[in-house]
Amino acid sequence: MLEKIQAAIAAIPYPSRPEGLYEPISYVMSMGGKRLRPTLVLLAYSLFRSDWERALPAATALEMYHNHTLLHDDLMDRADMRRGMATVHKKWDDNTAILSGDTMLLMAAQTIATQRVGRFNEVNALFLQSAIEICEGQQYDVNFERRRDVTEEEYIEMIRLKTSVLLGCAAKMGALLADASDADSEVLYRFAEKIGLAFQLQDDYLDCFGDPKVFGKRIGGDILCGKKTFMTVAAMQRMADDEERGAFLDMLDASAESEEEEEAKIARVIGIYRRLDIPAVADRRIQGFYDEAKDILSTLTADTGVLWDYAMSLLKRKV
Repeated sequence: MLEKIQAAIAAIPYPSRPEGLYEPISYVMSMGGKRLRPTLVLLAYSLFRSDWERALPAATALEMYHNHTLLHDDLMDRADMRRGMATVHKKWDDNTAILSGDTMLLMAAQTIATQRVGRFNEVNALFLQSAIEICEGQQYDVNFERRRDVTEEEYIEMIRLKTSVLLGCAAKMGALLADASDADSEVLYRFAEKIGLAFQLQDDYLDCFGDPKVFGKRIGGDILCGKKTFMTVAAMQRMADDEERGAFLDMLDASAESEEEEEAKIARVIGIYRRLDIPAVADRRIQGFYDEAKDILSTLTADTGVLWDYAMSLLKRKV
């Protein structure tokens, strides 16, 4: 299945003109990655029908949309690397990142809108609504950078919108393309939504405690950006008083002027996380969301063994 996804992505035809618009799109799509979202589309489809290759165009389009969000996210975060390669705004410039990213969004929407498989009208509505909710999640993320009182509940809702919604969309899209019932389609959405929450918390964990060669990004990138991650919020809730929380946030917001200062800042913040046992807190929340996902999936009448095994394999990202 993954080979078919990779081949479909590699076969996307890009116009040669205007110069500078499509080359960055091809570059981003060739970076690789887990192809989680198109795989979820196809696995969900295959729960109900065997001819899953019919869903490949929509699955590939959803991967292009996902990479559109990463391209713009990297620009907003001023990130230098993605999957071990230079981000588009670094390799080209900001204007290219904006325009090529917008084009990726429209190419994805165009492909999904012209898909004529299963309940395609509902698939199109699901995609558009999901894209709006993802923008809402991104705005919450931006807002949180300026706030010093973000709660754990607010953070979980933000990542549900920013990350989980698209996984839910992928699983439900596959079900709808296969003409699954409303009930089964909704079960798959809620299942993937919980997997998405676990996935994002794991991503937060890896930003502090991962191997950069495996993670594909510099360790401590969120710390240097002053982002409010689960690790940050969980740490603040376990601090003694407002004075300690204020000092911690001041340190997180402080800019580093050299690579040496950057590494020192990362080390100080990670040291606080270790002192407060935040890695264990994150582990428990990650496992909790996976347990909820398992309970939800158990209500589906189809054989979900392959889908669950795939979801559990995502835990192997933790190092």
